[in-house]
Amino acid sequence: MWLCFLNPATNDGKSFFFLGQSACFEGNWNDPFFPKLWLYNLHYQDDLNARGAETRVELCTGMVNAWIEGNPPLQGNSWVRSLAQQADALEQQLEYHILANHLFANAKALVFFGAYLGGAEGNRWLRKGLKLLDREVKEQFLNDGAHYERSPMYQGTLLWDFAGLIALNQVMQLPEMNSWACEWRQRFEKGLEWLATMTHPDDGISFFNDAAFGIAPDFEDVNRYADSLGLSVAKAEQPAGLTGVLLRESGYCVVDWSNQHRLLIDLTPIGPDYQPGHAHADTLSCELSLFGQRVFVNSGISQYGESAERHRQRSTAAHNTVEVDGENSSEVRAGFRVARRARPFNVSFKHEAEQILVEGSHDGYHRLRGKVTHRRKWYATDSALIVENSLTRHYHCAVAHWHFHPNVTIEPVGKTSFRLTLVGGQHVLLVLEGAEKLQVKDSVWHPELGLALQNKVVEAETSGDALFLKIYFKNISSHLES
Repeated sequence: MWLCFLNPATNDGKSFFFLGQSACFEGNWNDPFFPKLWLYNLHYQDDLNARGAETRVELCTGMVNAWIEGNPPLQGNSWVRSLAQQADALEQQLEYHILANHLFANAKALVFFGAYLGGAEGNRWLRKGLKLLDREVKEQFLNDGAHYERSPMYQGTLLWDFAGLIALNQVMQLPEMNSWACEWRQRFEKGLEWLATMTHPDDGISFFNDAAFGIAPDFEDVNRYADSLGLSVAKAEQPAGLTGVLLRESGYCVVDWSNQHRLLIDLTPIGPDYQPGHAHADTLSCELSLFGQRVFVNSGISQYGESAERHRQRSTAAHNTVEVDGENSSEVRAGFRVARRARPFNVSFKHEAEQILVEGSHDGYHRLRGKVTHRRKWYATDSALIVENSLTRHYHCAVAHWHFHPNVTIEPVGKTSFRLTLVGGQHVLLVLEGAEKLQVKDSVWHPELGLALQNKVVEAETSGDALFLKIYFKNISSHLES
């Protein structure tokens, strides 16, 4: 079985499409005209393992030969003369300065080099890679299965790498690797369960921290790979009625209404503390699907780098949470940095009778003069969701942002009420209370790198101490304003 999840980026080896940008490649693998990330994707040679690659052998061979000819040893963004040279260079340049998923990938590569090349050097690379993996797996994967950068997108990437290691061990059966086989399998299966939990009913990932479609394999992609290895972790069928789970180590909470509706809540710290490069100022944000369709969406990402747009996409205002006095809950900066950051506390999950109550607070605004605490509660019942925001101490203006999927149509039906029409034809009633000013504005959603889709955002502004959102998805006529 040909395991792949990416679409081809080229049909002729000359014109390539990466990250929403199409360009002609004229043989310069290090052309300064292109952004570094675009060039990295060019060097990845992912077309060798893209959908349909087995039918494009001549094209793929030509791309590899062009890469070898265009990248003499130790020059440019990537180079190749032999696998041994690549392994030697990697060993000397392990990304300890970046850590996290970068160092995990380095360790995985050393293991592959060592397993395939053998000999004295190969065995050294294998031992070094396995030792590094042992340390990083324990450090990077939390007990609930999450990768500690807490991005559903990077979860898919790391699990794909994990599956590759398991596949390598199954094929090679090297004694040095066998001792890790059991732990790798357990970590992988737990991680895949986490990814399934953080996936919307449309089978796509949720958008917390850096997340976008088309970059990493999603649950179905990874599960298909797992199935080929005898490790399938099928999505569990949700029992009838209202259920929920708090993933305590990673800090997310998920509430389900059978298989129809799903609420995903961010109660997580910025983490890991020493590498917050993929974190957003999204503490206490949430996403919601109703009738299998996305309704509330965090705004996603369309680019990396240090631009003003990258900063905006990481901001509190780009997520479904509360912004105080125009400030971010965590001080995101410089593309991949975070200064003072929000820390959640008093997090709880209660399932009583026919209701689930989730609550949590954060101290991200304690750095402001008014030392504001944002506390949020989610009440889920059989027919409704209520979100209560309370703000303590002093501030001038707080704004709750509610971003809608582009397919959701919003129609005012009263001073504080809106009828939402989903693409499937279902109607939902939205009621906002406590706002002194209520606005529906144009916004953008970034489901993929390089892509911006027009959508709507509702902003509820107050100088008071509470804001409420009530959303009804059953018998909505009985809740309409007279």
